[in-house]
Amino acid sequence: MLTEAGERRLEVEELHRFPNVAVQVGRHLHWDILRLLQEMKHALRKAFQAGHQPVTFGVDTWGVDFGLLDANGELLGNPYHYRDPQTEGLIEEVSGRFGKEELFRQGGLQFMPFNTVYQLYAMKKAASPKLEAARTLLLTPDLLVYLLTGQRVCEFSMATTTQLLHPESRHWNSDLMEQLGIPVEMFLDPIYPGTRIGPLSEEVCEELGIPSVEAVAVATHDTESAVAAIPAKAEPFAYLVCGTWSLVGTELDQPLLSEEAMALEFSNEGGVGGKYQLLKNIMGLWILQECKREWDEQGNVYSFAELAVMAEREEAFRSLINPDDLRFFGPSNMTEKVRGYCRETGQPVPISESAMARCIMDSLALKYRNALEQIEKLTGERYSGMHMVGGGIQNQLLCRLTANAIGRPVWAGPVEASAIGNMLAQFMALGECADLEEARQLSAASFPVEVYEPSETDVWNVTYERFKQLL
Repeated sequence: MLTEAGERRLEVEELHRFPNVAVQVGRHLHWDILRLLQEMKHALRKAFQAGHQPVTFGVDTWGVDFGLLDANGELLGNPYHYRDPQTEGLIEEVSGRFGKEELFRQGGLQFMPFNTVYQLYAMKKAASPKLEAARTLLLTPDLLVYLLTGQRVCEFSMATTTQLLHPESRHWNSDLMEQLGIPVEMFLDPIYPGTRIGPLSEEVCEELGIPSVEAVAVATHDTESAVAAIPAKAEPFAYLVCGTWSLVGTELDQPLLSEEAMALEFSNEGGVGGKYQLLKNIMGLWILQECKREWDEQGNVYSFAELAVMAEREEAFRSLINPDDLRFFGPSNMTEKVRGYCRETGQPVPISESAMARCIMDSLALKYRNALEQIEKLTGERYSGMHMVGGGIQNQLLCRLTANAIGRPVWAGPVEASAIGNMLAQFMALGECADLEEARQLSAASFPVEVYEPSETDVWNVTYERFKQLL
């Protein structure tokens, strides 16, 4: 994505879009990081070929994953994918050694099997030669920046997804690393969004035939970039970043590390301006995406827009699932996983694509309500509605269902929130935006927001009581 700051608004253009496909190698699931690098180079070249003269660039990606560099600065293999099964059972093992309460106080994160700490501990238990040879750990967006610039950094928002950074001191938890056998010296001191990093390397500029462009540390975790773009006009506010994952949260000045926050399975993730996001990870549209992939392979090809239209014709609430049931975490056989859940809970089993899609969307909307109510319990706030951003808001049915479920308005937009928040951090680094508040004002002035008002609240209230029994 390329943007220019016009008169009090952003002009955004999509330059290049490409799939990001995981690769199975033996027992492990990997990211094809070099292909992603090549696509990014292609996008940089296309920018100049189209007559643009970009000054800066920033990279944001999903959280938790990383690459390891050896003593020569070379990448030690393709990074593992966070859905790789190597971490199975390690939450219980690590928690048994240190206690969940202490781990939450020191890491501030929801206990999720893909957190960086469990990935590194899995490599340690497997006596991984890569871990032994590693000299530097770079989280995914920082790794891509390194491969483009040669500069090694660790950005704050990504560092907070590792469960290895103290939320309050904002320093690495060296004691925990040493006890788990994780090399402390691999970790770089975090830098904050808005920090200028350095130019593209001479090799990259020569390869692409382009002049240099400066890398800027944005909120490199895509969730935090998306939150930076939320056009909220008042504080406090609640939000839903809606995509493969769904993140329901609110923004705080300091992390919330209470036992109740731990028990309700919330995370504290760092963001732009040194803020913290109190949020909950929900399995999200991943479940529907995996179902669609199965249907596509079987020759029953529908767009997501078509699935939403088909789902709207189905009977509401016929079957419901808890989207965070761990059976839905891994890829493959998702339709059978949904049907198995419904069979086990004594509900009608969805057979058709439309019934399956309606089951998933109804369940997600109800899960969003549950997370919102938990945030209000933790913060003592009552939010007037919820901001929805991200690619998932193109599903207008899901937006309407969410408004109905929470019984309050939903303000949907912008769609490309992560890219926009990335750009806003670059403008902050360049002095074009004074602070996060001004950046959000710029977002609000530049992109439309669609309002969804709630309806049928009585029916949703009754259904919600039934849904809570599944949790």
